[in-house]
Amino acid sequence: MSAAEAGQPGALAGRVVLVAGAHGGLGAAAAQASARAGATVVLLGRKVPKLNRVYDAVAQAGPEPLLYPLDLEGASPEDYAEMAERIERELGRLDGVLHCAADFPGLTPLARTDPAAFARAIHVNLTAPWWLSQACLPLLGRAGDAALVFVLDDPARVGQAYWGGYGVAKHGLAGLVGILHEELRNGPVRVAGLQPGPMRTALRARAYVEDADRAARDPADYAEACVTLLSPAGAAHRGRIWAP
Repeated sequence: MSAAEAGQPGALAGRVVLVAGAHGGLGAAAAQASARAGATVVLLGRKVPKLNRVYDAVAQAGPEPLLYPLDLEGASPEDYAEMAERIERELGRLDGVLHCAADFPGLTPLARTDPAAFARAIHVNLTAPWWLSQACLPLLGRAGDAALVFVLDDPARVGQAYWGGYGVAKHGLAGLVGILHEELRNGPVRVAGLQPGPMRTALRARAYVEDADRAARDPADYAEACVTLLSPAGAAHRGRIWAP
């Protein structure tokens, strides 16, 4: 068993954590690692067949998870409020939210970007994570120690040509981490960013030829960093963007 598979036993015992984008590469790995660490995981995503497969793996790794299919592109603030109400009703608490969901259609010059595609990228990668977080803040605030974790991208990379709405949104998300931390720094909800290195995911494959992409690592290599940020040990990274 690898270090990533071994996990951090008990680090999230008794906690409830929501993973947005749970059927993606990092989302799925982080959900399983969180379950191994003792958390009850709420699996949020739009691709139900993939979500069901993650559900089975998470259920084998730890406490039975809660499945919550939801498309971030079309969800409204009311949908997120309803989600938070269901989590409170069925699980009684929420101790962490991990934002792994992302939308990236591919490298395109801004001048040629379809306006609807640009708007979608901004919404799914920036607006929707905030709407979801805002809906969850009251429930998170009732926990003694709670975490909001946003997965970011390397600003030096996505600030280059052709990264379009995705690159703009990821810069905005980094700004959101800083602003939200300043507003919540004296309360029970911790805010942090996670900037993993290059990962072998479907999203990255839209920008890089997989066979020649020597820098990319398995998303599971960063799953334990997600557990750390969601756990009490994450207090060491409060208000920071961690690049493990």
